[in-house]
Amino acid sequence: MPPGTAGALFDRFLATAEAVAQARPEVDVEVAQEVFLEAATLLHDGLVLDDLDEHDARAVIAGLCADLAAADPGARVRARARAASEDPGGLHDPERVSATYLLAAATLQL
Repeated sequence: MPPGTAGALFDRFLATAEAVAQARPEVDVEVAQEVFLEAATLLHDGLVLDDLDEHDARAVIAGLCADLAAADPGARVRARARAASEDPGGLHDPERVSATYLLAAATLQL
């Protein structure tokens, strides 16, 4: 994982858990934090982001945070993988980013 990315992964996932709990009163913040920390741990331990530079890793982390809070996270992550290839925007390595999203979906069993 690029330097500084592990902290960004865990920090961003915790912030997402808190945002989800605030937006959905039926969600317990501690449970949301536990779920998102487990997801971050699986991604970290699975070396999912290791082939990305720091810029692309942060983009993937942001995308995953948005997608994991969706009603159908698997569909959202797969759509984001396609979008990375079709319209890379400012990504440095769009094909690798696309593959990373798919690997993340597989790792998280989405």
